[in-house]
Amino acid sequence: MKDLSDYSLKGHNTFGMDVKCRRFIEFETVDELLQVVSALTPADMPLFVLGGGSNVLFTKDFDGTVLHSAIKGRQATKADGNVYLRCGSGETWDDIVKLCVKNGLYGAENLSLIPGEVGATAVQNIGAYGVEAKDLISKVEAVDLENGKVCEFSNAECGYSYRWSRFKGEWRGRYVITYVTYRLAESFVPHLEYGNILSELERRGIKTPSVSQVRDVIIGIRKEKLPDPAVEGNAGSFFTNPIVSKAKYESLVKEFGTVPHYVVDEDNVKIPAGWMIDRCGWKGKSLGNAGVHSRQALVLVNRGGADGGEVLRLCEAVRKDVKDKFGITITPEVNII
Repeated sequence: MKDLSDYSLKGHNTFGMDVKCRRFIEFETVDELLQVVSALTPADMPLFVLGGGSNVLFTKDFDGTVLHSAIKGRQATKADGNVYLRCGSGETWDDIVKLCVKNGLYGAENLSLIPGEVGATAVQNIGAYGVEAKDLISKVEAVDLENGKVCEFSNAECGYSYRWSRFKGEWRGRYVITYVTYRLAESFVPHLEYGNILSELERRGIKTPSVSQVRDVIIGIRKEKLPDPAVEGNAGSFFTNPIVSKAKYESLVKEFGTVPHYVVDEDNVKIPAGWMIDRCGWKGKSLGNAGVHSRQALVLVNRGGADGGEVLRLCEAVRKDVKDKFGITITPEVNII
């Protein structure tokens, strides 16, 4: 277990913000976490649970204690015609996807190359190309910081919705996730309808793709449109795609012509935030040392030397322009600290 004071978090956030926390604790087992929780005092507050730092923007030093899981481990069991894969919260998410693809466990392949750790999948309900973590999660194990008890939650109890869970809502800051169990299939049913997966498969001359080919295509698409954090600091998609009423969507079509969208249900549609940001003229533009990525307007980047305040000012400028032009409020997906 690590227990460090005045610790730099620059290597723990993909925006590359050079901020510090007063105390940094990294635990490798549930027992170590329980020891930590039992010894916490008011002087250690506030607490912040940090995963891989791929979905956080630090705007200043954190005057409190950061908890980070280094719990590893993968254990598979079969039941009900599925495979249940229990993973430590400190495992790298894409390593788990790679493992699934290699071993013929299906369902996670559309979530390839999403940065971060296993624990964050259960908090953020990560998603891409028509698949969300909630479609796979069977059980979440955690430690309650209020009373030090070990808890288990079913998928339903986590209250999942688009990029949301109770861990982001009323449970925010209360639980430290230790293990997540995913339900995976042993038969492959590809989901190819979202984004340009089909067109890329066609370009490669693939009519009936294997799971490995789907993963390769998705990785290629993501690498093409998303910046490498080692080159330009970023947290991937900075904003969630807003869900609007069908009536609002129809009014946008009347004003702007063709509007890209995804049908949520008979009353609501999802509008790509990146499209609106692009239409506002922000793609490739900068505000100070922070900018909007030149190939994907949904991504805000650290062009070099930006602090969290600069990225936050860019965020607010983009949100204002989208609101003024489209009458839609876009919401940051990243945690702003």
